[in-house]
Amino acid sequence: MTVPDQTDADQRKTLREAIMRGPTYRLAHEDVAFLAEDDLRPLRLQLELLKPERELRRQRITSTIVVFGSARVVSREQAQAELADLEQHAAPRPPHSQQVSELASVRRQLAHARYYEEARRFAHLVSGHFQQEGRRDFVVVTGGGPGIMEAANRGAFEAGAHSIGLNITLPHEQQPNPYISPELAFRFRYFALRKMHFLLRARALVAFPGGYGTLDELFEVLTLVQTGKMARIPIVLVGSEFWRRAVDFDYLVDEGFISAEDRGLFTRVDSAEDIVTILETFHHGMPPGPEEAQG
Repeated sequence: MTVPDQTDADQRKTLREAIMRGPTYRLAHEDVAFLAEDDLRPLRLQLELLKPERELRRQRITSTIVVFGSARVVSREQAQAELADLEQHAAPRPPHSQQVSELASVRRQLAHARYYEEARRFAHLVSGHFQQEGRRDFVVVTGGGPGIMEAANRGAFEAGAHSIGLNITLPHEQQPNPYISPELAFRFRYFALRKMHFLLRARALVAFPGGYGTLDELFEVLTLVQTGKMARIPIVLVGSEFWRRAVDFDYLVDEGFISAEDRGLFTRVDSAEDIVTILETFHHGMPPGPEEAQG
């Protein structure tokens, strides 16, 4: 009788384990490096469509209100604290040029804080009004980051209501604000899929002052409505003075680049109450039923 060679058995075991640890042996859905390859982009796009959609259905979210705006706006309390700190350091002597610039920036930040407070108040009003008796209608959805996004999620949170945050991976990582409902906090790789989820259940868009990101999101919605790719919804621009200076729609009409009717796709307002009035008028005081919301 031949005695097995233990060294040979150990070698076979080692070789087998090496094979099983190799990337080609790994199940495809468990292979993160494989899923990150360029050829798998269509699958990643599908996954980013399906994952949030399945959870939103599970959470019975039937309709939403999208709130856009700058990530750089801070609350009044934060702006006041930063201004007080700068003024205290500048008090013993005349401020030098850098301090003058910093003081001007923080004072401007304090002026802009009214938008944070208005977004917070609007979200509180609309969430408390429509999310009653277990209903999840007109749920506030934001990009999930700081600034106006935080303000809107915070307003819903303070009303004891649910709100959604659609965060996105960026070169300088964006952290979710702490006021999003945890079960409704999502993170995206692709702007396109994130934008799709903003609008799938949207029954209104409320845009506060912002930069490139806000303008991009606003004009995409205006284009979709203008071209009939999306049903008409209230598009509300908060901060009349800001929007008149930021985008000269009258000039676009005068030059023939848009029609006078296109200028009627949005409304400029200055208060949370004005926004709520527009929504109630458009939707006849009630959110759409589940069939209409699902489209």
